[in-house]
Amino acid sequence: MSIADRIRERVQRRKTIMVDEWGAEGEPLAVYYGPLIARELNQIQRKHPGFLSNAGLEGMVDLIIMKAEDGEGKKYFTLEYKPVLMREEVHVISRVAGEMLSSSDGPEQAGNA
Repeated sequence: MSIADRIRERVQRRKTIMVDEWGAEGEPLAVYYGPLIARELNQIQRKHPGFLSNAGLEGMVDLIIMKAEDGEGKKYFTLEYKPVLMREEVHVISRVAGEMLSSSDGPEQAGNA
């Protein structure tokens, strides 16, 4: 397997965050996401310079919109949700975005390539 093949395989792996606050009927919402790749970081940094050193809440919301998916790989949010997410409690946004930015190993799911 070539290096390019290994990179493609690795970036398709998804992790899961369980978000109690966004769930229904007493069950947390499973939010799936893949690693933040260079192209996506460039896109965020164009709008939010210095994102990695000082993400800011709006940058975190944009990251969540960009990365959050359901179990089938469908985006949970569009830009239309940004005003709603900007009214979410800070600790929820920072926890979800922080998990997405984290390099720690969490539960992984096979990608939907």
